[in-house]
Amino acid sequence: MAELRARWSALADRVEARTPVGRDRSVDALRALAILGVVLGHWLVTALTTADGGLSTTSPLAHMSPLAPVSWVFQTLSVFFLVGGHVGARGLASARERGVPYRVWVGQRLSRLFRPVAAVLGLWSVTAGGMLLGGVELGTVHTLLTLVLSPLWFLLVFAALTAATPLVARLHPVAPLAVVAGVDVWRFGFGGAPGWLGWINVAAGWLVPYTLGAAWSRGAFARRTPAALLLGGGVLATAALVLWGGYPASMVGVPGAAISNLNPPTLAAVAFGLAQCGLALLVREPLARAMRRPTAWAKVALVNLSAMTIFLWHQTALMAVTALGLLAPFDLPGLHTVPDSPRWIAARLLWLPVFAAALGVCWAAFRTYEQASRRPKPSRSTRTAAVPRPRTGPAKEINHV
Repeated sequence: MAELRARWSALADRVEARTPVGRDRSVDALRALAILGVVLGHWLVTALTTADGGLSTTSPLAHMSPLAPVSWVFQTLSVFFLVGGHVGARGLASARERGVPYRVWVGQRLSRLFRPVAAVLGLWSVTAGGMLLGGVELGTVHTLLTLVLSPLWFLLVFAALTAATPLVARLHPVAPLAVVAGVDVWRFGFGGAPGWLGWINVAAGWLVPYTLGAAWSRGAFARRTPAALLLGGGVLATAALVLWGGYPASMVGVPGAAISNLNPPTLAAVAFGLAQCGLALLVREPLARAMRRPTAWAKVALVNLSAMTIFLWHQTALMAVTALGLLAPFDLPGLHTVPDSPRWIAARLLWLPVFAAALGVCWAAFRTYEQASRRPKPSRSTRTAAVPRPRTGPAKEINHV
């Protein structure tokens, strides 16, 4: 144990030494918290049961509605879009200053997002085909593929907003917020509104935190007052919409519920996101102070190096553990049983380290697909230099995705 601590301390010191002096570490910390929040949230509220013979998806939120506040902690996508808008706008401004063409800038950013996706799609195409040929029920395969592919909508929206950064970077957040409000009034206030109308909010809803992030890059939140107003106003608006507006208390989708706050985003989800963004902006300074500790910064740096790998493979890790558990002669509590009691919650908490270990295996196998896209291509002078250059350390490979 002492040797392990010594090795970790040495790694942390190397990461610290190779981190640029002017790096805003709070941005990396917010991104890491957002990614890990989504992962833990999915592991806690996603249940694969064998109640109907095959594997089917349900959620403890569908059986124990008082657990809705859990979704307030782990639905952190607004923070990710906030950071994305901040980094995207700042990176575009820097690229323009250096004379980098837009197509080069956007190509580099999108390749960092989609290179890891190819590995997921390739593996699951083969896996799904093998399961169908092996006689696995179509419903079970559909359930598994839905869990794997559903997070990709987030990447598609994020990629679209990233590509549109030159158009939306200076857009006031009130504009997309007004669109979300108008769509919801039409959806829920007029029974004859077409169902597809709500999908406008997939773009408009996430554009709100993205434009807040762009405003942050321009110095709009240099003082704490605007962030405090976002937090307070978001909390009050969310409470009013849930208590008197008929919106669900859960900020994630619940199987069987008439309305989902997330699919597509509703005004309640966007208001909640405003509160989250305000809180994130308020804790920047404490996070920056915490990141001065080499061991804390090393953890955040390593998560950022593999942020997309962690996001894309965490559901596969959950399903792999669930599938292996089927080899047991009985349904394992917290894994295959219906999530309808506190006992299920206690059992699921015990499974979290197992999910994390399975994710670690996925990370070891597939992280190269993400990190290869982050390595800068050597220039001709570097390739022909006679003197070997020192290897780039982990901290210098971290990019703001």
